[in-house]
Amino acid sequence: MREAALWAYLRRDFHDVWQGSGSALAKEALDRIGALYDVERAINGKSPEQRLAIRNAESRSRVVAFQAWCERQLARIPAKGVLARAIRYALNRWAVFTLFLEDGRVAIDNNAAERAVRPVCIGLKNYLFTSSDAGAMTLIESAKLAGLNPQDYRADMIACINENRINRLDELLPWNWQPLAAA
Repeated sequence: MREAALWAYLRRDFHDVWQGSGSALAKEALDRIGALYDVERAINGKSPEQRLAIRNAESRSRVVAFQAWCERQLARIPAKGVLARAIRYALNRWAVFTLFLEDGRVAIDNNAAERAVRPVCIGLKNYLFTSSDAGAMTLIESAKLAGLNPQDYRADMIACINENRINRLDELLPWNWQPLAAA
């Protein structure tokens, strides 16, 4: 198994620089990365073999050009600036950023997966605050994601939370939960 770095994180670094300073170089980096995402949108849903072939035809030259562009810019800008830090991040991890060009199964990022688990991750933080509207809503949505009846889950969880030991709170999470009747 090999590590694949996510272009979304690389893009975010340049986006932050552009938002903060209006840097034309950061904007150019965003445009270059955006061209890669255009290719990815076009190949979404295709087989790994088709994705790899299209990436080799359309993305590989853009990635090579982006790397050369980064190296040129790094020689021209202040070494301690945030833009230089973003460029060095890209260049230092280049092999893992370009794995998607070698394997059609590898995505350029995992934004879809991160969006899918975000409610659960936020829920983990908010479970202790079910008296707040945000915590209760997150708890309900997490229960739904786990295929539970949210009302039954919340009522059962509240009924047994005081009896549960602190080192066993994970048993109350929606994906581990067993109704009191079954326990």
